[in-house]
Amino acid sequence: MVNVALMSTAQVRSFIAIELPDEVRSGLRKLQGELKSPGDNFVKWVAPDGIHLTLKFMGNIPQQKVGQIVRILEQAVQGVSPFRLVVSGVGAFPNLGQPRVLWVGVSGEVDKLLTVQKCIDDGLVSLGFVKEMRPFTPHLTLARLREGASSGDRGSFGEIVTRKSPKFNYEMVVDGVNLMRSQLLPSGAVYSRLAEVKLGQS
Repeated sequence: MVNVALMSTAQVRSFIAIELPDEVRSGLRKLQGELKSPGDNFVKWVAPDGIHLTLKFMGNIPQQKVGQIVRILEQAVQGVSPFRLVVSGVGAFPNLGQPRVLWVGVSGEVDKLLTVQKCIDDGLVSLGFVKEMRPFTPHLTLARLREGASSGDRGSFGEIVTRKSPKFNYEMVVDGVNLMRSQLLPSGAVYSRLAEVKLGQS
């Protein structure tokens, strides 16, 4: 089943993602609270309600392409049954010694996730979207360190995360993929679902 939201603008900033259950979002909020410390103003924490498992960022797309994108999503998940993912473990890009992005890992039936992501990426080429050159690494972004953060700041933050070694482990069932809209407002990004494509459709 597909639900497509009506749009009023000609260009839509969009991405394709798997939305998280409320339980996982609550867990991420608690995890951030455990890792925050006074003086870490060089860390920009991602609002838990805005954390998604992003499969493809597309930028601004013409409104008239939404229907075509939904059809590609339908083809990508055709015959794929719902699958289980485990959200656990904290890490960083490029590493916890000099972190730039703090994330929570994703494991479980990742083979199905990778298959869906590749089919989406390949299918969107026909609409003029460029294929991802970097390997897809499923993760949930918890925080980004600001550009002005010094090497010492980054190192200290990584040490704090490593020392606290927070425990985080949640299971979730993926039963659909979503075309999302991102609106950049002065207060921050606001996300809304444009379309939902359920897995397990024949």
